[in-house]
Amino acid sequence: MHSLFLLFGALAAFTGVGLGAFGAHGLKAILSPEMLDVYKTGVNYQMWHALGLLIIALIQQHAPTSKLLYWAGCLMASGIVLFSGSLYCLAIMNIKWLGMITPLGGLAFLIAWLLIIIFATKKPIAVM
Repeated sequence: MHSLFLLFGALAAFTGVGLGAFGAHGLKAILSPEMLDVYKTGVNYQMWHALGLLIIALIQQHAPTSKLLYWAGCLMASGIVLFSGSLYCLAIMNIKWLGMITPLGGLAFLIAWLLIIIFATKKPIAVM
C-alpha cells in the first residue's frame, strides 16, 4: 500500500533541505537578520513536521484504518503549508498580512500532535 504521508513527508524533507540551503546561501545577503530568522523558523518547523509525517506513515502500516492517524497526517501536512509557507512568503516577499495565517498552521500542528497522543492512549498496536 502506498502512503500519502510517506510521500508528503519525504517531499517536505527534500524541499526543506533545499529551502534551508537557499536561505543560508542565497538569502543571507538579501534578507535582514530578522527576516532571515523568520525564514529559518519556517525551515525548522517544516523539517520537524516532515519527520512527523514519516513517523505517521510508519505507524499507519500497523494501523491502516486509524482515522486519528489519517487526520493527524492531513493536519500536519496542512500545517507545513500554512505555517512554513506563510513564513517563507513573509520573509521573502515582505507581505505582512501573511503573518495572520501562520497561527492557523501552528494550530494545525498542535491538533495533529494531540491526535497522535490520543491514538497512543487508545490501544497498543502489535509490532513485529
